[in-house]
Amino acid sequence: MFTGIIKEVGVIESVARKGRSLVLNVKCPQTAADAALGDSISVSGVCLTATSIGGGVVAMDVGEETFSRTTLSGLKPNSHVNIEPALRVGDRVGGHYVTGHVDCVGKIVSVAADETQKVFTVRFDREYAPLIAPKGSVAVDGISLTVGSVRDDTFEVYIIPHTMGATTLAEKSAGDKVNIEADVLARYVFWSRKTAGDGGDGLLRKLKDHGYIGEKA
Repeated sequence: MFTGIIKEVGVIESVARKGRSLVLNVKCPQTAADAALGDSISVSGVCLTATSIGGGVVAMDVGEETFSRTTLSGLKPNSHVNIEPALRVGDRVGGHYVTGHVDCVGKIVSVAADETQKVFTVRFDREYAPLIAPKGSVAVDGISLTVGSVRDDTFEVYIIPHTMGATTLAEKSAGDKVNIEADVLARYVFWSRKTAGDGGDGLLRKLKDHGYIGEKA
């Protein structure tokens, strides 16, 4: 589990084939200094496992399915990636809960300056429209962001200078692809209502039955 608060921008040292998977060697000194074998690390929004650590470099295996279904397939030596170690018990949750399981690859439609911030418009797979809501949360390349307006199959996010400087967004422009993960809480609420088969009434009954809300709710 992650929070979408990027710890550092890592640099890809190599992408090497390993049987039916691949190995990413990522130079990320801050994360490597505190990492242990088997730790989960988010690489531009994709949850990977540390398989070796040394010299400020973390090696992580990537299955070919994951490689092909995320932006990791476009990585080359010297590419920059957003790095976040897994959340630890007691850590502050500054963003929102992020699993590192990418829903779809989106495309940046435009980047526009707006006074002290930049507005990114991102096109996403329409299948996930029920999970993307104005004022809700979304992870873009592993970065926790607040959704602005939503129109059909696009949404806007507003990027302040700090976020631009602390992530790979400063390098992004129209046409670039990004990993998108919808808010996990929105996913569970949507799924609960869908499987209940009776709109929100089924969800309300479940909450009442388990004592989360009173009969007057």
